[in-house]
Amino acid sequence: MPPYLLTLLMAAPLALVSAAAVRAMIAWPILDHPDARKSHTRPTPKGGGVGPVLAFIVGMLVLYHFTSLAETRFTAVVLAAVAIAGIALADDLKDFSFLVKLGAQAAAAAVAMATGLALRTLALPVLGEVELGILGLAITLFWIVGCTNAVNFMDGLDGLVTGVVVIASATLAVIAALNESWFAHAAAMFLLAGFAGFLPFNWHPARIFMGDVGSQFAGFMLAVLGVAAAGFEASQVSFLIVPLLLFGLLFDASFTLARRALAGERVSAPHRSHLYQMAQRTGVPVRAVAGAHWGFALFHAALAFVFLGLDPADKPLVVLPALAVQLVWAGYVIRRMRRLGEAW
Repeated sequence: MPPYLLTLLMAAPLALVSAAAVRAMIAWPILDHPDARKSHTRPTPKGGGVGPVLAFIVGMLVLYHFTSLAETRFTAVVLAAVAIAGIALADDLKDFSFLVKLGAQAAAAAVAMATGLALRTLALPVLGEVELGILGLAITLFWIVGCTNAVNFMDGLDGLVTGVVVIASATLAVIAALNESWFAHAAAMFLLAGFAGFLPFNWHPARIFMGDVGSQFAGFMLAVLGVAAAGFEASQVSFLIVPLLLFGLLFDASFTLARRALAGERVSAPHRSHLYQMAQRTGVPVRAVAGAHWGFALFHAALAFVFLGLDPADKPLVVLPALAVQLVWAGYVIRRMRRLGEAW
């Protein structure tokens, strides 16, 4: 049986596994109570990310025990991802400090890098292919930890991150299949199935939030798959595929982090001043904000397929249209803020 057909056949059962686990988390909830930094106005269950995590684990167990698609070197990565999810679930219950979470993410990233998942070269415009040396390890660590946190930070509005993860995972699964990278394809399909099973419960008005267990797990796995995608070609420029697919989330998180740092704010402190949050605060409906980010993700998916056909030295330029769209979005939100007198 072709690998892509196998994963397609597994997708629906895994989505049902995810949905069943999510329903259980609604029946026996971990409640997220509203406060000044949150968008919801009534106590809502969280921890729904348990569903996608469980679906992913079941998928991996099938992959390792009943197929030849598993790659032994990725076993530690899968275990690190599950560990991240476990720690994040404990955080949903206990609310750990940011430094504890950062340390756990860095440790999981180190495990992934120890398996050989690290950037070594990168093709750049004008410069061509550049050997990164030890800088490649630093970039890989920064990327995995940064992506994990960016996805986590952006999970503050019903359906927004869930939809982006579904679109990004689906696109990555297709691209990995085209490159016959079957383990990456299977992992992306399992993420797609798990979050597709969760999405109906998270669409506005959400019956449950994914919580840190879902957002950190999704961010970590997509970050690792981004590094794995670097192996699609010798120049490793395919590393840019996942950053491109997640560009809307990464831009908002980076913009907000930079703005708060320049304003002298403590960047690790809870807040409600992301661009997507400001859009909602100025009256843009929740579904419209989430839908806008889904639209960004679909646009980035189209750019990712354009990316595949470009020369290695030109491929980094594909982020420019994505950046232009995000700058227009930021300008739109800031204009609304000024017109309505809304402060950061």
